[in-house]
Amino acid sequence: MEKSALYKDILLKESEMLLLRGTAGTVAIVKVGPRGQFFLETEKEEIVLGLEPHDLIIASAFSVGEIIEKGLKCVLFMIREIRSPLIVLSKNHPASPRLPIVVSAGKKSVLSCNIVPGTHPNQDVLCGSNEFDNLEVTGTPEGVKIKNIPLCEVVRVNFNI
Repeated sequence: MEKSALYKDILLKESEMLLLRGTAGTVAIVKVGPRGQFFLETEKEEIVLGLEPHDLIIASAFSVGEIIEKGLKCVLFMIREIRSPLIVLSKNHPASPRLPIVVSAGKKSVLSCNIVPGTHPNQDVLCGSNEFDNLEVTGTPEGVKIKNIPLCEVVRVNFNI
């Protein structure tokens, strides 16, 4: 699928979720908001992430449709509003191939289809479907800056559950 090398700026409020609807995958993006402390749990340690309100929590799904979009919203809500920790699996964890949604949190994240889902403690890389490979998403005070966006539907929706 053809991608744009230029950046695309998209307005995004804290009360909204941005959806990138592809043909084989979906990406959902929310602002971190004012409570920017999150916990990242690995097999060996707990890492405290201190994030700015304009930083992002990004969820990537390996399917499309209404059910997966509801799941993306629930996962992002659990992390941002309920304060559920981000979990990183070990490299050979048997659950990795069964993860329907993976998440990263930070200022910037690049999606890759060449990594194992759920196993990367560095929050600047996120597993995604082939069509979103090399998609780069950066939080800005006004919204998000996206580079290498494929032909996909881009929709802002309310982030209420």
